[in-house]
Amino acid sequence: MRILIYGAGALGQAVGCLLAADGHDIDLVLRPRYKEAILKKGLSVAGLYGDFHVEPENIGLHEVINSVRNTVFDYVLITTKAFDTNSAVSQLDGISIQSFTAVSLQNGCGNFEILIEKFGEARSLAGRVITGFEIVRPATVMITVSADAIHIGGSREGHIPEKADRLASAINKSGLPCEATPYIQQDLHAKLLYNCALNPLGAILGVPYGALADDPATRKIMDQVIDETFAVITASGGAIHWQDGSAYRTFFYEKQVPATYNHRPSMLQDIENGKPTEVDALTGYVSTLGRKYGVVTPTCDLLSHLIRFKGKQSNTSSRRPARRAP
Repeated sequence: MRILIYGAGALGQAVGCLLAADGHDIDLVLRPRYKEAILKKGLSVAGLYGDFHVEPENIGLHEVINSVRNTVFDYVLITTKAFDTNSAVSQLDGISIQSFTAVSLQNGCGNFEILIEKFGEARSLAGRVITGFEIVRPATVMITVSADAIHIGGSREGHIPEKADRLASAINKSGLPCEATPYIQQDLHAKLLYNCALNPLGAILGVPYGALADDPATRKIMDQVIDETFAVITASGGAIHWQDGSAYRTFFYEKQVPATYNHRPSMLQDIENGKPTEVDALTGYVSTLGRKYGVVTPTCDLLSHLIRFKGKQSNTSSRRPARRAP
């Protein structure tokens, strides 16, 4: 298959490396610093599922979409941050031959809907990823933790599109556990619960996920986030795997947190690197939907405000010139 991965950071580079190593034609649209490193020594993935490597001549590397505008792709995987989804969709409009299936492999909710609006239900898929990827050094990605296989599905509840099955099979065969599902919307809501409970609070306190679950005080805050998020999903008419927040919390503390115990929140990494966070696609998204459907979300509101403040402080610090010693 010919696959374009747009916005290839840690996740996109890892998926691209494994698929290219398994014989697929892969093109990455990525930042110049990543491209330069991969051109020198190829792209490697290590960690949870083994070691993989692809030589630079066996993977396409692009800084802008224009260099592949006349290429026919089977799939375009979007792995940008959630706040870049609209921009990504606009850029993909520059590909002349519009026959690909677009796939969101992003955090947060709302991304899938943007793809459907642009490309239609038949050409849009969504993926749920709760696996940790980290660029440990240029051109090397580490797969650190995983709470479950990647799930890929379409917009029709109870139905698996053939395109979802084909892509999931290819990713799974390449060495990264992946399966097609008829319930991707439920999976996305489940990931929203997981991310909202852990990511902002872990970023504010600067600790990995396990530390949050070990302390009664932070556990209480996460319980409140889960209840608020669950209430908002229910009020909006969204489907979910569990009957109520209490049932999800059992799964969350017994299965998901132990599987990702040592993972550092991606939001914390963004703040440390002076990058924008995805808070508006997580607890901020819950707050916005809560106001729309009349559900109060005080804990999600507070966490969102604190993350925005930390993000502003981080950006200010990164721009401030270093003080010279007297």
